Amino acid sequence: MPEPDSDQTETRRRRLLYRATHRGTHETDLLIGGFVAPRLAQFTPDEMDRLEVLMDLPDVELTDYLTGRLPIPPGIDEPLLRLMRQAALDGSGR
Repeated sequence: MPEPDSDQTETRRRRLLYRATHRGTHETDLLIGGFVAPRLAQFTPDEMDRLEVLMDLPDVELTDYLTGRLPIPPGIDEPLLRLMRQAALDGSGR
């Protein structure tokens, strides 16, 4: 029998995957969805919290940070965003 909150966790993962792959711009769908899809099952609740915060950023800004067009500002510079950026730059997120 699944743990009581495991259904909630799986629902949250599905919601996050949808948000990561349906951003509104094709480029951002690929950058974020390509990073999130193969890794989401291993994300901790804390990592999912941080991902939700990052996905609240506007597409244009997030794309600029992930592609290196703009430096990541200190207020949002955190390990998950740096991992996403590295994956985008070296192509391992797709």
